[in-house]
Amino acid sequence: MSAPAGSINLSEGAAPQAGLDHAKHGTLPRSDGGSSYVPVQTRSARFASADVTAFPAVTGLELPWKNSPVAKLRPLIDGELVGGEWPYEATATPGITLEWIAADDARIGSAGTPEERASANAWSSAGTALAITVTGENTEDLLLVRSELGSAPRSAHTVITAKRHSRGHIVLRNSGATTLSENVEIVVEDGAQLTVVSVQQWDDDAIHLASHFARVGRDALLRHILVSLDGDVVRINPSVHLDSEGGDVELYGAYFATAAQHIEQQVFVDHDAPKTRSRVTYKGALQGRGARTVWIGDVLIRQSAPGTDSYEQNRNLLLTDGARADSVPNLEIETGDIAGAGHASASGRFDDEQLFYLQARGITEEEARRLVVRGFLAEIVQKIGSPDLESLLESAIEAALVPEVAGV
Repeated sequence: MSAPAGSINLSEGAAPQAGLDHAKHGTLPRSDGGSSYVPVQTRSARFASADVTAFPAVTGLELPWKNSPVAKLRPLIDGELVGGEWPYEATATPGITLEWIAADDARIGSAGTPEERASANAWSSAGTALAITVTGENTEDLLLVRSELGSAPRSAHTVITAKRHSRGHIVLRNSGATTLSENVEIVVEDGAQLTVVSVQQWDDDAIHLASHFARVGRDALLRHILVSLDGDVVRINPSVHLDSEGGDVELYGAYFATAAQHIEQQVFVDHDAPKTRSRVTYKGALQGRGARTVWIGDVLIRQSAPGTDSYEQNRNLLLTDGARADSVPNLEIETGDIAGAGHASASGRFDDEQLFYLQARGITEEEARRLVVRGFLAEIVQKIGSPDLESLLESAIEAALVPEVAGV
């Protein structure tokens, strides 16, 4: 089913809405003889398919795209993408293996399915995927570096699997030129503990779209950390399915948008089993005219998930005039038997009392502002668990704090 002529398709893949309980969600069709089309209102009801042709054309009015610069992203949404293996460098780490796998490998699709056209285009175009498998209990980092992807529109697919009762720490570090649409799948099997860190330090004109899908097993833990500092458009959407009892996920994000830069994250946590837990904390700073960030946080607690404990928050610090931060937390609860659920969002400027406190102790206003910003983002950066990388990112944030922050 497609939207009738003259109507607006507000969500990609509207066809599967037939099974949606419209009365439950307050989305009954119009009864005045007008259009019977009902846009998807809930995050969990979105259509999913790995076939790009199953999605309608993107206009920019659809829910997944209405906050994104679609014109810049058009080559990745509709265009032909380079697939196949892509260049990377990785450290040899005991207990972690890397290999290229074919598109028909059973591991592909084990964590999720695309919910929008660009992700499906990348999925359909990749042809092969890099499989990273954690089998040991080593605490050493696997550092995977991508810096030579080039500016031609391309796709990529990565599958990360933490086997039962394993432990691993994986850092994906991105830099250089790119026009990239990719899918990253993360499977944390029963009793495993996995940390995945994705760092974006692309060239200033880079375009990066990514969908991260995760599935967390029984009594398993996933720590997922995004740090986005550079690039023209960076849009990374993590989606986590907690489908086994005792599954636990911690999602952290730090981002710094400068003039004319667009950084976006659409987060989805699906509680689908008893006694699952989630914590979502994203913090961003914006500096310069035209700096734009978008954070959308969706949490669903299904009827099948009694005892859930969930909390999400987003904080934004606007450093200059002309910057814009959009922050939308959403919470759906289908059961009354929960341990706790909440969400929070705040966007604002410097705290004058903090500045006064620091200046009263002999610190200049410019240095005081720098300290406030560094401290604001440090809470997330310090979650990475790699001292060398944390130091590098703190230096990058410091370098981005140009004198404009101090109002000079």
